[in-house]
Amino acid sequence: QVHMVESVGGLVQAVGSLRLSCACSKRPFSGYAMGWFRQAPRKARDFVAAINWSGRITNYTESVNGRFTISRDNAKNTVYLQMNSLKSEDTAVYYCAAGRLATVELREDAYDSWGQGTRVTVSS
Repeated sequence: QVHMVESVGGLVQAVGSLRLSCACSKRPFSGYAMGWFRQAPRKARDFVAAINWSGRITNYTESVNGRFTISRDNAKNTVYLQMNSLKSEDTAVYYCAAGRLATVELREDAYDSWGQGTRVTVSS
């Protein structure tokens, strides 16, 4: 059984920063592309960022480009999402996802394992 455990989110003020992490039990971890998605209240879940197996290829949704950074540490089986300059519209439940993919993917159905989600609330 695959376990993906996300760090606790929290409440942060606008323009503040927060780093999410997701520890993944898939082995080898380096064989999986990783993604972050989010679901805002009363909205569908959307793509945020993705990173390929080596960490050399990343992709971001336009609204977070330049503010968020996805990274991974294959030795620690962990993917990170550094979120800077947070805005109220970043408020959502954030999910990490893993998929045995050749490159980064933006589609939810490309990923086969998901974390439980962690709530991030940005106060204005």
